[in-house]
Amino acid sequence: MALYFGTFNPMHAGHLAILNYLRRKAFNEVRMVVSPESPFKLGSDQTAEERLEAVRAKVSELCPDVKVSDVEFHLPKPNYTINTLRKLQEEEPDTEFVIAMGADNIAGIERWREWEEIVNNFEIWVYPRKGCYVKRKCKKYGAKYLADAQLVNISSTQIREGKADKNLMI
Repeated sequence: MALYFGTFNPMHAGHLAILNYLRRKAFNEVRMVVSPESPFKLGSDQTAEERLEAVRAKVSELCPDVKVSDVEFHLPKPNYTINTLRKLQEEEPDTEFVIAMGADNIAGIERWREWEEIVNNFEIWVYPRKGCYVKRKCKKYGAKYLADAQLVNISSTQIREGKADKNLMI
């Protein structure tokens, strides 16, 4: 099962491109794990619950076979990916989880709580991102760089700052 973590603040065409890529790669399930907050990001104009509902609505409309998870809403704050992964393994011990992340995340993975456990125990698929050159880091940590994936040049930060291509907003 592919797990795609994020705050999705807001969700955009790049997120959809990642979901579509994962779905085409024959995962039996793709799950978006919406984070109520990130230890690396400042607050949002929306509440965490509003963002969760916005993601659910978009996914239901555009990718109805993708599941949206609120597991991190029920874990202690701040949210750390390792805690979520442990919780999911506890609840689903026979499931093999693959972590899908953008190149910007693998670039800074050493800042993550207990990152060594993540890279040593989970398969990681890294989606390309303009300006992030991480093939060497992917090789170092055994992550799969998705060189054949569609590159969509947008970020949630660009949207929040009013600098995004309007055609890539959803």
